[in-house]
Amino acid sequence: MAVTASTPIELVNEVYGHLAERVALGRKREGRALTFTEKILWNHLDDAETGGTERGRSYTDFRPDRVAMQDATAQMALLQFMTAGLPQVAVPSTVHCDHLIQAQVGADADLSVAEDINSEVYEFLRTVSAKYGIGFWKPGSGIIHQVVLENYAFPGAMMIGTDSHTPNAGGLGMVAIGVGGADAVDVMTGFPFNVRYPKLIGVHLTGELSGWTAPKDVILEVARILTVAGGTGAIVEYFGPGANSISATGKATICNMGAEIGATTSVFAYDEAMARYLKSTGREAIADAANAVAHDLRADDEVLADPAKYFDQVIEIDLSTLQPQVNGPHTPDLAHQLGDIGAAAKENGWPLEISSALIGSCTNSSYEDITRAASLARQASAKGLRAKTQLLITPGSEQVRATIERDGLLADLEAIGGTVLANACGPCIGQWNRPDMDPATPNTIINSYNRNFPKRNDGSANTFAFVASPDTVIAYALAGTLDFNPLTDEIVSADGTRVRLEAPVGEELPAKGFDPGEDTFVAPSALGASVSVAVDPNSDRLQLLEPFAPWDGNDYLELPVLVKAKGKCTTDHISAAGPWLKYRGHLENISGNLFLGAINAFTGEAGLGKDQLDGETKTFPDIAKHYHQAGQPWIAVGDQNYGEGSSREHAAMEPRYRNGKVILVRSFARIHEANLKKQGMLGLTFADPATYDLIEQDDRISVKGLAQLASDVPVQCTLTKPDGTTIDFVANHTLNEEQIGWFRAGSALNLIRQKFAN
Repeated sequence: MAVTASTPIELVNEVYGHLAERVALGRKREGRALTFTEKILWNHLDDAETGGTERGRSYTDFRPDRVAMQDATAQMALLQFMTAGLPQVAVPSTVHCDHLIQAQVGADADLSVAEDINSEVYEFLRTVSAKYGIGFWKPGSGIIHQVVLENYAFPGAMMIGTDSHTPNAGGLGMVAIGVGGADAVDVMTGFPFNVRYPKLIGVHLTGELSGWTAPKDVILEVARILTVAGGTGAIVEYFGPGANSISATGKATICNMGAEIGATTSVFAYDEAMARYLKSTGREAIADAANAVAHDLRADDEVLADPAKYFDQVIEIDLSTLQPQVNGPHTPDLAHQLGDIGAAAKENGWPLEISSALIGSCTNSSYEDITRAASLARQASAKGLRAKTQLLITPGSEQVRATIERDGLLADLEAIGGTVLANACGPCIGQWNRPDMDPATPNTIINSYNRNFPKRNDGSANTFAFVASPDTVIAYALAGTLDFNPLTDEIVSADGTRVRLEAPVGEELPAKGFDPGEDTFVAPSALGASVSVAVDPNSDRLQLLEPFAPWDGNDYLELPVLVKAKGKCTTDHISAAGPWLKYRGHLENISGNLFLGAINAFTGEAGLGKDQLDGETKTFPDIAKHYHQAGQPWIAVGDQNYGEGSSREHAAMEPRYRNGKVILVRSFARIHEANLKKQGMLGLTFADPATYDLIEQDDRISVKGLAQLASDVPVQCTLTKPDGTTIDFVANHTLNEEQIGWFRAGSALNLIRQKFAN
């Protein structure tokens, strides 16, 4: 099927063509009614007759309809795909250039700089896309998730994307799952997507949002309830009368941030709001097709009548009583009511003065978001107010940018001091140059992004980042301090007038329709086979991959502990973004950031540890490099929810490249554990979490009985102290028989390569 700048109706009809049959089969096999999530899953099972559907247990093969990749993760995914030996991708796939544009001055200048310094990477992505039949969205097109929502998402479909916020497409009723590049390679080579069949969390929404409360506050409340790990291994399905009152883009905001609770994905059922959005974005034929099967694009009536019987957990949220929130700092589940945030900041020593306020990103840059923010800006201008701090605006796509410029909304925001950045991720992912801010100076920022780990936005551990809706961010930008409640407090203007802001007012969709702006899509060449993809062997940005070595058949004996990470160890801690993004296509060079953010449990320092071969204190990447060069395998130890955050598979590939063999933790985040498996690393969890506390700096760990490694069978381990005393303990794993094959082969890709070589 040809790759176009939007989903062809033929693909939609193909998905809907067997929907009723698959749903009926699902009801028969399950012996009950189905949730909306289950209908999508059943319709995409690789083997609907015998495939396993036991929640939280079965490893199940699915057939996604699409693959999407952003430019930072696409490099490694496509370098892996190139080694498989296929002439073309097996499913519609796209690459979106959004991560490598650094926010410095403003949209035009920043885009021009990015196109210059990243030209080698962009040319690689363009040519590899042309060669293998992949759609290519040029720099400036917008953020992957917004572009997918505008062009490719449709109700009842399934896609995977190499970014953790792929679930944004759930706002259009799509099961969209963030994965590592190796999973994308599986699907692009024609293999199914294998994942543990998810549990289901239902969020029952009643009432209706009003006043200052926005869709962002729904997911901030869910994060408060479930925490950053509460959705792990589950799909979150939103339903109820309140769900129908939220716009499609508001639904997308909620689904986008489901990544912050560890959920596999999040989804809303098809409704009139989705139909309106499809029609407004030029996809009326898809809306008509969805209307024809609408009864199967929602949960069965029995589910809605008694949801507790069908979901593993049900959360109740009354939108009419929900209050706006500000979550943070340092974690997206630390929630505060607007009236409490100032007192919390004083109590904890967080700076009250706001150094920067930022709105937009893939999470909150819709037309509705910007109209609500602009309505506050117009109020402020009329009453003599300007932002008392730096105000940055990131449009989510070229289409959104062109439309809000045409309708005067950007001018409204610029009138209060706003600066418009490029249509890209920018400060949301660390691509933010702040020469005016000393990294040693504690400072507070507030944004409408999705993730606020330390160093996430600007590389500074002293930046305290808070997350809120765009409306709330604008209010705090005008006040300049966290010690402010827009619901009750007044702002003093330049002439001394005291101003109370009225609640924001938004427009769901543009009355004049969307302006597509500049055409930035490049369809793959019909002459793809003749396209040359060149990678300079001397490049420091791109490096062809060498296959990882297969398991040698031996147990892992007396491995030194490279790092014992204390507390939160996200993918940002394992493989930082920011300036390291430029090395995403060069495995050796990017391994220079390995564990730089990890907190050493033995010393409390970040990024530094003891080299067991020479006794010296070094950075973790230097120790890993020394072990690698010396042929010394090693183990890393982690705490709860290890690998939380981004889908970046570099956090799994770097340890593997540097001769790491085992990651042993109290618990894993879903995507990271899957990435480790794909790369042939052994991911283990302590059977007794207290064993973590027994491990000391100079200990060695052995993992035994690997020749007998089997699904659901624990692994025997031994902790050896420097004086020779030993402690035996048990570790668990979640490998099934197929994944054990990946381990033995050295990686999942090695098996794919073998298949196409035969």
